[in-house]
Amino acid sequence: MQFDRKDLSDDQLISLYKTMLFPRLIEEKMLILLRQGRISKWFSGIGQEAISAGVVSAMHQDEWIMPLHRNLGIFTGRQMPFQKLFLQWQGSAEGYSNARERSFHFGSREHQVCGMISHLGPQLAVADGVALAYKLKKENKVALAFTGEGGTSEGDFHEAINLAAVWDLPVIFLIENNGYALSTPVSEQYRCSSLADKGKGYGVEAVQIDGNNILAVYDTILGVRDYCIREQKPYLIECITFRMRGHEEASGIRYIPAEMFERWGNKDPVSSYEMYLLQAGVLGPEKIDEIRDFFRKEIDQAIAVDEKQVIPDSSRELADMYAPVQDSTEYETSVTAPENATGHPEKRMIDGIREGLMQSMEMHENLILMGQDIAEYGGAFKITEGFLEKFGPARVRNTPLCESAVLGAALGLSLEGFKTVVEMQFADFATMGFNQIINNLAKIHYRWNQTADTVIRMPTGAGVGAGPFHSQSNEAWFAHTPGLKVVYPSNPADAKGLLIAAINDPNPVLFFEHKALYRSISGTLPENYYQAKIGKARIVQEGNMISIITYGAGVHWATDIAQKHPAVSFFILDLRTLLPLDYEAIREAVLRTGKVLILHEDTLTGGIGGEISAWISEHCFKALDAPVIRCASLDTAVPFSRDLEKNFLAPARLEECLRKLINF
Repeated sequence: MQFDRKDLSDDQLISLYKTMLFPRLIEEKMLILLRQGRISKWFSGIGQEAISAGVVSAMHQDEWIMPLHRNLGIFTGRQMPFQKLFLQWQGSAEGYSNARERSFHFGSREHQVCGMISHLGPQLAVADGVALAYKLKKENKVALAFTGEGGTSEGDFHEAINLAAVWDLPVIFLIENNGYALSTPVSEQYRCSSLADKGKGYGVEAVQIDGNNILAVYDTILGVRDYCIREQKPYLIECITFRMRGHEEASGIRYIPAEMFERWGNKDPVSSYEMYLLQAGVLGPEKIDEIRDFFRKEIDQAIAVDEKQVIPDSSRELADMYAPVQDSTEYETSVTAPENATGHPEKRMIDGIREGLMQSMEMHENLILMGQDIAEYGGAFKITEGFLEKFGPARVRNTPLCESAVLGAALGLSLEGFKTVVEMQFADFATMGFNQIINNLAKIHYRWNQTADTVIRMPTGAGVGAGPFHSQSNEAWFAHTPGLKVVYPSNPADAKGLLIAAINDPNPVLFFEHKALYRSISGTLPENYYQAKIGKARIVQEGNMISIITYGAGVHWATDIAQKHPAVSFFILDLRTLLPLDYEAIREAVLRTGKVLILHEDTLTGGIGGEISAWISEHCFKALDAPVIRCASLDTAVPFSRDLEKNFLAPARLEECLRKLINF
């Protein structure tokens, strides 16, 4: 292995050695502790230390790095106290994630390290978002994200690198090509001659380097970082290396040819560099022994932690799932229908959403809108028409067709203090970003106390003859996920107030907007900037015979049927929020009438109505005078034919369900 020190001083060479040696010695100790049962799992980076050490030494301390589970050197190189790292690996409450995450699945804002999730690919788009934040703030900084050669087959890799190229983002994508994705060799992963070629295919400069040569890694990162800042463009680096242990210790290494270990053992990054320093006279044997002894003592002192400290405290589990909300404006506190208000203009629901977005953009200079066709075109439903002219292309951003990357970028922007509103052109398309929503955005505050300050606008629902892929009601998918908030307004005033509240909320909010209500529903719309409280239901109509609990289009179906049956006294409750649910309002609806009909557009099986019905049975059983009845859409895909669609939707069975309750 050829080392070129260029103009590096002896002190710099020694510093690089220490940065690489420390994680090696830690790993050797951890393998012993794993066999002793003091830690439960370990993903070894032995043989790959030069990459992390070179990266962390070349990047600035205030620049975000997105490491993976073989990048211990990033954590130690950012001066994270080793004792706290060890507590993390033990599952102690005194680690970095309150015992909620495993070895390297955590982050630290203080150290500008973003915690990975097991799905690997999403990290790349988060780096896009951080790089976009640097660009918007005109800071000369770069974000860097790791992936493995296996991860380059993920769709997230392609979305992230394409988005970075299109938006000219100062981000470095670094591939650790160690030959195997668990047991799958590179021969079964890709057919291009090098993974660097994948960057060139997207118009991104790329290079392949020796990942075991710390000086080559360090020098490359320095040069690429300068390039990204100067040119405001991304760069792809492929580091060729080898994994000297299994994917994780339990997987073993029997599937790897023995001769590969001998060949790569001769290229060991630590021993090779150590030999170079000895031959160059930078270090002598005594000094090397001194450095090793110093690190070993530090490691031994850290692991001599009292085992009693490891036991986690579960008392804050529910409280820590969400970031606290700081009220910045007065809430609209009335639980009566806003259409009963006087002195306000009559407007459509689409106007309420538009005003909520507009006023929020005026209120928050750090609010970024992202989505397909939202700029010049104004969005598929023209809600953002004129926003580009008013707020400019930096804040109103058209995106490629890459839902996952855009949602990951939203999280990256949040790391740097930005708010985002991401428009799904249709709620159905959120499936393309499902992993980012469910596993990254929703869980990040619980995992390491980082907020995901984004709203995802979800044009939803049937009734417009759009067929199976533009009409689904998929709110129940997300209402099942702790860490998310799910909001679903039914009228203009609530649409505006709830959207403003969602944007002010530091947690990820799924904001459902029924497409059929955009221009068909009108109501009074206050002109001022106000919030409607998330998690607070609204009484639409008072009554004492039958309660209808509903939301979205169901509110209008409920009021329509109430008008058709004037002899029946209906109590109608608009949930407005599906996560969190307003259980006190639900209880009140049960107590008012003793007969409850839950109405929603989503299909019956697995819909939110089942959860509400179960809660009522568990908590309000004595107040019931009849079984809880659910009225929902058929358990089929949404049909294209208007006649079939009419039969599919819940109103086709509403009269029948109502009759059951009346006659019980």
